[in-house]
Amino acid sequence: MKIRTIRCTTVLTIGCAIAATSFTMAPASASESANAAMLAPFYTELDLTGDAQVTTADLDLAAASLGLTEASAGWQELAVVDTNLDGILTVVDLVALSHRMIYDDGAFEIIEASVIDMQAAMNAGVTTSVELTQHYIDRIAAYDRTIVPGGTRALNSIITVGDQALAAAATADATRSVEGMTSMLLGIPIAVKDNYDTVDMVTTGGCGCWNENQTTTDAKMIEGLRAAGAVILAKASLDEFAYGFASEFSSFQAPGSSLLVANPYDTTKSAGGSSGGTGAAIAANLAGIGFGTDTGGSIRVPSSFNQLVGVRPTVGLASRDGIIPLALSQDTGGPLTRSVTDAAVALDAVVGIDAADPVTAKQEGRVPDSYTSFLDENSLEGARIGYIAGMVGTQTGTVRLFDEASSVLGAQGATVVEITPPDGFAAVLSEPSGSTNEFLHDLNTYIATHLGADVEARTLTDILATGNYVTSREPVYQTRNAVSEETYQAWAGENGTHSLQLAAGKELVMQLMDAWDLDAIIYPSTNAFTTQATNMRLSPNTGLPAVTVPMGQTIEGEDNPGAGVNLEFLGRDFDEGPLLGLGYAFEQATHARTTPALYGPLP
Repeated sequence: MKIRTIRCTTVLTIGCAIAATSFTMAPASASESANAAMLAPFYTELDLTGDAQVTTADLDLAAASLGLTEASAGWQELAVVDTNLDGILTVVDLVALSHRMIYDDGAFEIIEASVIDMQAAMNAGVTTSVELTQHYIDRIAAYDRTIVPGGTRALNSIITVGDQALAAAATADATRSVEGMTSMLLGIPIAVKDNYDTVDMVTTGGCGCWNENQTTTDAKMIEGLRAAGAVILAKASLDEFAYGFASEFSSFQAPGSSLLVANPYDTTKSAGGSSGGTGAAIAANLAGIGFGTDTGGSIRVPSSFNQLVGVRPTVGLASRDGIIPLALSQDTGGPLTRSVTDAAVALDAVVGIDAADPVTAKQEGRVPDSYTSFLDENSLEGARIGYIAGMVGTQTGTVRLFDEASSVLGAQGATVVEITPPDGFAAVLSEPSGSTNEFLHDLNTYIATHLGADVEARTLTDILATGNYVTSREPVYQTRNAVSEETYQAWAGENGTHSLQLAAGKELVMQLMDAWDLDAIIYPSTNAFTTQATNMRLSPNTGLPAVTVPMGQTIEGEDNPGAGVNLEFLGRDFDEGPLLGLGYAFEQATHARTTPALYGPLP
């Protein structure tokens, strides 16, 4: 991620520093700090006013104290901005302080733009949320359903673009003009997987049978994003009802027809799934941030295939209410982004206890003020990280990239140790997904509580009767439709075999981490455009969080040269913050993500 700084001449003057920071971000008082935009340490550690950000108010305090020395009264309150540690506040310190502000009046480029890049440009008046949103709409129109030069298939990553997106962006711009940057997501355009309910767009679940599913409420996670000022730009395509990794969907297609999502790095290949549309859209820069869901790999597989950061949170960190379910024993929603910073910012907006999803009560007292506070490039120093050799696999490119990643972790101060899996570990990885035995039960609950009134197909039997779905899935749907309530309870009930195995798996892996004194367990998320054994099951079969980060690309002589492969960090319950810190330090040491060449700036 490139850090944007204020452009000043090399002649350091007070006028340059102050002029560079004269924008409309309104300073918050210390009493308002709980509602302030939470930022990474680089942007908060020199704060003087207690609002968790550096604003013109901090610059004014420092400017009024120029010449203060360590022998002066009041030095302790201002010593933090003496960044060159010479014992006196000078214009050099003032300019260094100004560089901690989210502000950039230089040229703005939307390709690979991070949340910080976008906020800096909007704070400086270089762009607006309306302009950002329109640019992404234009990119979707130009790239998503078109075979681009050099490509073989269309991306097909977006199902619906919101007709209220520009109005939401205008509201965000109005908020900024009066109150300043109230949130790191203020005005940021977001694409969400089309199984999240949205009051301004239909929620199809990827199925043509539910083209009319206009819900009257937002999913709880969408409520959080809107409350933070984000613009819900579009609904991303997915594997129908989040079933598998192919990302094949029938929404708004003729009955019996379907589309496949393509990978923006190689359109002959899959974007992964089931959140493949989100993955392809974010990789191709069709939105600022993406959200998907993960039951058995559906965030992490497309993140790896599309060189993105993906977060599968602890089950219970973010409410699933208002999301079309696959298997609630393992379902969870989370971000797919181009950087760890963006993932941390996105996660901040969607956590919280929700009575409609009782499992979220487990997070009480375990959620930080902001996940961005863990983003320290020195986070790997002193960390103990374990790996299980059998999870690395044998594919040449994956093995090379994993070995190189392990060396990077060691060079950054981590101790990387091979660990021996305990008895019972194989059962953790071999426990199947709940998507067969749970789907009918959980879908019926969604239908009863959320499905739009205009939808005629209100049972799985009705859906089969329409013929308007991915027809190759008919045997799958028939099998699921035959699952009885007794079978469901024996599987996912309080004492069901699946429920007991998930609990045992969590306890076993937590004990493993304690025994080896580990901060995380690492493994490749996938191979090059293929899965790696049962690696994706470790997180869902324990309920533990995982963060996946690009570790590089395969090369000539290896399978699928040029394909991205990610490194995954798994941690203890509600350890998303430390995991993001480890991922951030790894990202800053490698900068492994590349941009898909086929989807550059618009002509």
